[in-house]
Amino acid sequence: MSPKIFLTLGAVNAFLCVALGAFGAHGLKQTLSADMLAVYQTGVQYHFYHALGLIAVGLVLFQFPASKWVALSGWLMCAGIVLFSASLYALSLTGIRGLGAITPLGGVSFLTAWALLAYGSWTAR
Repeated sequence: MSPKIFLTLGAVNAFLCVALGAFGAHGLKQTLSADMLAVYQTGVQYHFYHALGLIAVGLVLFQFPASKWVALSGWLMCAGIVLFSASLYALSLTGIRGLGAITPLGGVSFLTAWALLAYGSWTAR
């Protein structure tokens, strides 16, 4: 797996985090309740952490290009961004509480991704 994929995904997602964070701070402040704005900001916060995580995955893959566990970690971070952060964005913007049922799946993706990054880095040759 090419490190460039994860470096690019990380950079694109970091860009999106800045844009979404600014939109939330300036465009949604008057529209959303304080509770829903906090939900939205949590989505941005975890999105940003995992955009940086994707960059870390790319950098680790430069050192250990054959590590399938590190690459899988990157894909799980991507899945977590969609399942966790995007579900929180949608929940805050629509008020559809059922979307909150998706969020824990993203959390499990994030946890698994970090565990696999650790494992893959430790066992890489």
